[in-house]
Amino acid sequence: MKFRLRPLLCATAFALLAACSSAPVTNSLGELPQPSQASIEQLLNQAGGSQSEQANLLRLTAADKAYAQQNSRETRQILGMINLQGLKPAQQIFAQTLLAQLDLLDKQPAQALKRFNDASFAQLGELPAQQQIRSGLTKAEALAANDQPLAAAQERVFIGPLLQGEAAHQNRERIWQLVSSLPDAQLRQNVKDADLNGWLALAAVTRGNLALDQQLAAIEEWQKQHPGHPAAQQLPDDLERLKTLAREPLNRVALLLPMQGQLAGVSRALQDGFMAARYEALAAGQPAPAVTLYDSTQIGTLDNFYRQAQAAGIQLVVGPLEKNLVKQLGDRPQLPINTLALNYGDGQGAQPPQLFQFGLAAEDEARDAARRAWADGKRSAGALVPQGDWGTRVLAAFQDEWQKLGGRLVAAERIGQPVEIANRISSLLQMRQGMDFIFLAATPAQARQINPILAYQNARDLPVYATSNLNSGVNEPGVNQDLNGIMFCETPWLLDSSNPLRAKITAQWPQAATSIGRLYAMGADAYLLALHLQQLKALPNSELPGLSGDLSVAADQRVVRDLPWAVFRNGVAQLLPASSASLPAASIPPSLSTP
Repeated sequence: MKFRLRPLLCATAFALLAACSSAPVTNSLGELPQPSQASIEQLLNQAGGSQSEQANLLRLTAADKAYAQQNSRETRQILGMINLQGLKPAQQIFAQTLLAQLDLLDKQPAQALKRFNDASFAQLGELPAQQQIRSGLTKAEALAANDQPLAAAQERVFIGPLLQGEAAHQNRERIWQLVSSLPDAQLRQNVKDADLNGWLALAAVTRGNLALDQQLAAIEEWQKQHPGHPAAQQLPDDLERLKTLAREPLNRVALLLPMQGQLAGVSRALQDGFMAARYEALAAGQPAPAVTLYDSTQIGTLDNFYRQAQAAGIQLVVGPLEKNLVKQLGDRPQLPINTLALNYGDGQGAQPPQLFQFGLAAEDEARDAARRAWADGKRSAGALVPQGDWGTRVLAAFQDEWQKLGGRLVAAERIGQPVEIANRISSLLQMRQGMDFIFLAATPAQARQINPILAYQNARDLPVYATSNLNSGVNEPGVNQDLNGIMFCETPWLLDSSNPLRAKITAQWPQAATSIGRLYAMGADAYLLALHLQQLKALPNSELPGLSGDLSVAADQRVVRDLPWAVFRNGVAQLLPASSASLPAASIPPSLSTP
């Protein structure tokens, strides 16, 4: 799983550097601009029309004030008044760093990095610590924003000894974010800097095992091996939280589901999967939390429910399932109890920090299809999705992810009644020359018409990547011959019948062997998540192998499912190997993947 770093403006960090002392700069390097109480207009008036060193120092101070106000345009206008090449090295470094900060404000990290190629930076080490820190942090942020996390971490490690107090703490936290985002292969490499090697080793020991006692033991062993390392003296906040988890075991869980109404059948499958996973854990001699079932159709209000749950000592709520209730939770600033909702709300803004969201969203599968096709070397897509709101959302998710990767959506068509599908495919194939593959979201009946029509249109060789909706889960080779060659993402539940928990559940509830089984898988995975949710949050590059996919927690606290891929051959779904371009993610050993 890739961890995407959000660009972080350096202004907040720089505000923490006010206490850093400044040493005098030699005359050969020139003076640095000094803080001034004067306004931008007053500083520019004092500079007048002169191009003297003192006048340019005033302009640099004015430009810095404009940058502090995040006024990119005015800052660039002021810098445009200065002959930058005529500045002394200290002033040149100040100006180029400021320009790099402007580039970051304007979301141009590559341009920001070019600023540091200026010859004046060879003398950065001779300037006061405050300027070294400012330039170093700016370069580190530019590297991170330019998808160079290892180089960004190296820059921050280099700056670390110059920082104190909260600035030093923030820098260590940022180093941890950077190294914990790296793939396993990069964590194993040996770099020249001993401190950076220590950071890489710490990130490596948090991978591959989410059993909490083993996780903490590995971290303690790392501390013994690196006693002088900055992180050994003060672990990153995420790892400190793991210690807290060990002191607060999960003993009581509430399962909040609608046991009446239209969603009662869905709820029953989720509940059965959840409780089956718990019973399996007990049978294996593992500790398991007590579970109290609440009917969400009978609770009155969410406030009433949370009051009851708190009085009962509930530590985690699993649910609700109803989308409107999840939305209500998402609109709140705080929740009284950590909550794993079994659906997604519509909120686009900030969510309460206690809310996690987990579901079987087709939008996730659409994004997964985009990543798979890109990893397989595809670059231009066509799309076939159903008419209506569901198809619109799925197409938007695919298109958003595909374009982020750099792919091109050539054309998209909406499919509806069976008699219309041939015409829609014919319209799509008018762009055949610019198309590498088709993204498909369709029902089994719709999908079975795709291949015959592609063959009739002489487009049999056009690959099709689909969501799991085309798979009924029923073993019907004769019926599914027309799906041959179509690749699709699917839950492990429907691709691996050998899983012991699945075998027990399908023996008791035979319908769980069909597409309804995805709900049983989700229920079982909700139990797994209940046990490991906070650890997944603390270690964002880790994955938990589940029956509905490999599970991880994104920055917005939505559970992300990474799905295996399959293809129909002779009417039977067969597992595909991981794409050759895919990177392995951190994972839990198979022995811990199910209770």
